Amino acid sequence: MPNRQKQVLFCSAGILSLCCALSAAVISGLPFWLRGSVLCRTGAELVNATGAELDQFVGDLSYGLFHGERVKQCGLGGRPSRFSFFPDLMSVIPAGLHVTIIFFCSVVVLFSSVASGFFFFNAFGRPYETLQGPMGLYLWTCICSGLTSCLVLILFASEVKIRRLSELIANFKEENFVFQTYSESYDSCFWVFFIILVLHGLNLVLIRLTGIQFPFQGKKDVELSVGAADLMY
Repeated sequence: MPNRQKQVLFCSAGILSLCCALSAAVISGLPFWLRGSVLCRTGAELVNATGAELDQFVGDLSYGLFHGERVKQCGLGGRPSRFSFFPDLMSVIPAGLHVTIIFFCSVVVLFSSVASGFFFFNAFGRPYETLQGPMGLYLWTCICSGLTSCLVLILFASEVKIRRLSELIANFKEENFVFQTYSESYDSCFWVFFIILVLHGLNLVLIRLTGIQFPFQGKKDVELSVGAADLMY
């Protein structure tokens, strides 16, 4: 492949990695990871609310990794309030899991930035068989896409669905009412992080289009050719 075409592919991959780093840094601090609603079960059971009557006991809830907003409905109008995970909710949520998610978000930003630098270095330099060369490109891109980005999505989904994060937030400092999850859906920030994962996979395709073989693929080809030569003799 001509050098100019390789430069274009490496630069494209570098720009994608840089966009991933900036996007991950921004959306990590936004409160738009999950949007849902919570039902005031205590109020609904007191009046035996059914059907459309349940709407008077369903409030909204939205949050991210650091803060969010909730509206509690118990039949007497909404009670909007804002909350912060640090330090308010640390005693009621799975703190270790939540901090791990934030840590991996930071790792995605770091590794994506490093991968972007390696792409640009390979576009304008001659780094053969070094860490910042072909092996380095696969290393950093695979770490970003296959591990950190994917782990963020899996861990956040498990915190929401398995550990029932929305219910823990809704029942925080509630003594008279019990709330339960009524509906949940992942919001824009979660899906942007999924797009980041896809973009890192696209970078692997761009690397392969430049003619660089996947790690250890060349060694296997050599071993096969040597084995065939031995059989001939």
